[in-house]
Amino acid sequence: MSLFWRIFSLNAAGLVVATALLLGPVTVSTPVLAGEALILLAGLAALLAGNAIVLRIGLTPLHRLGRAMTTADLLVPGTRPRVSGPAEAAQLIATYNTMLDRLQAERAAGAGRALQAQERERHRIARELHDEVGQTLTAVLLQLKRVADRVPGELREEVTLAQEATRAGLDEIRRIARRLRPGVLEELGLASALRSLAAEFTHHGLTVHHRIPGDLPPLTPEAELVIYRVAQEGLTNTARHAGADRATLTLGPLPAGVELLVRDNGTGLGTAAEGAGIRGMRERALLIGAEIHFAPAPQGGTDVRLRVPVPPGDRSADRTGDSP
Repeated sequence: MSLFWRIFSLNAAGLVVATALLLGPVTVSTPVLAGEALILLAGLAALLAGNAIVLRIGLTPLHRLGRAMTTADLLVPGTRPRVSGPAEAAQLIATYNTMLDRLQAERAAGAGRALQAQERERHRIARELHDEVGQTLTAVLLQLKRVADRVPGELREEVTLAQEATRAGLDEIRRIARRLRPGVLEELGLASALRSLAAEFTHHGLTVHHRIPGDLPPLTPEAELVIYRVAQEGLTNTARHAGADRATLTLGPLPAGVELLVRDNGTGLGTAAEGAGIRGMRERALLIGAEIHFAPAPQGGTDVRLRVPVPPGDRSADRTGDSP
């Protein structure tokens, strides 16, 4: 029943009862007697209480909808407000839920197109760094070697320093190109790519351990890329902001998919607002219908959990992994 008919029916019933009493044996004296005044006040109080109850019941779903609207985040899929209450409120909540589903689907589609364009741009930049800048620095390094064989002894040390700086720049260019375009992911698979990523982030002051069992279900290329990028961003945040000296990279099977866990022993998330890195991880998770959660680690630090669903028909297959 709609909220209008609920209120109208309650008020109409009260007026009908009052009219029936006035047409019957009940009379109201002039001036009004104390007992009659009490009866009239009791009837008025009952009518007001009934109106208050009906309005409370009718408006509670709208209040619940308002709270859901203020906390809604398209990057954080959550529970929808329950469709209940009068017809108007129920229809409004159902319309809101439909609109939110449509917005999240459009957001996921838009994020997918943006991320695909981003990956294509990463590949292009990586190729240019490797083919253009890398070859140029290699030629400069060879030229410096020829120059070092001919310069006087007092200048040889400076040429040697220039060679070392050029060689370091060439190594950095290659490292950046590998991070922009994870060729090992395409050539050797996800397990080897994650192992290589853990080794890349293991440097002075930070040790990254990895645990990847061998009974993982097969994943789509999009899911593998999302897992790799989330692991990469999680370890990047650990190395840059967490102040941690240990991190763990784990990929394991779940009854309905796989779970990636990046755990460190750093300072934790704190109360800082989510940055572009975390928002990017959320967008990538939405792209493949995965769930991502950020929480404090049991022994301090931060846990990044990415749960990727796998279609039921693909869970029985086996994929070989590596473990440290």
